[in-house]
Amino acid sequence: MWKLLKQCPVFFALLAILLVIGISSCLLTSKLISFIFINFYHDKWLDLFFSYYTFMGDGVMCIVVIITLFLIKKKKTALILLVSYLSSGIFVQLLKRFINNPRPSLYFDQIGFKYPYFVKGIHQMHSGSFPSGHTTSAFAMAIVLTLCFRQKWISLLFMLLAIFAGYSRIYLAQHFLEDVVVGALIGSVFGLISYYYIWQSRDIRFFGIYEAEIIPEKS
Repeated sequence: MWKLLKQCPVFFALLAILLVIGISSCLLTSKLISFIFINFYHDKWLDLFFSYYTFMGDGVMCIVVIITLFLIKKKKTALILLVSYLSSGIFVQLLKRFINNPRPSLYFDQIGFKYPYFVKGIHQMHSGSFPSGHTTSAFAMAIVLTLCFRQKWISLLFMLLAIFAGYSRIYLAQHFLEDVVVGALIGSVFGLISYYYIWQSRDIRFFGIYEAEIIPEKS
């Protein structure tokens, strides 16, 4: 596993820093304070942007990427992404059922807080806040694609796309910071594990087709 991390050192160093900052913020501040601090600025163009961009972490987007990888003959990468998406998604749904924290809209009603920045047209859910499924999918996808393509510039792009997907969930008042941070952690862990175990197998069968795609070592 350590060998995988060393293949994309900048990406994983940045990921570790972001997770440490995020976890520390959750431990040192309340969910309300961190939510307000992150959502200090709203504008109509951002409302529109994040209303659509949040679908980057949606399951449909992940499936589209999986199908695209399969069609361009990256079957092993497609399989890794499929496994990471399904496994992390199942784990997240189990946590949601057991913990079932209120979403921001319901939580604000419970504590009597008047939040002024709810985005028009966005349906506000009330339960299953912890953790963020969109963020989990976005980071699982970022991890898998980074490890499979292993190019510095594109790995940073994947990181940025995943961060914005996570932030969109807070901006749209669908999740708190703790939901997003834990979602990013879960997605990263399941992405790494899925890649590690499937990467070890040099010959696999995917949709009835033998795939012996050996991902080259980083030079």
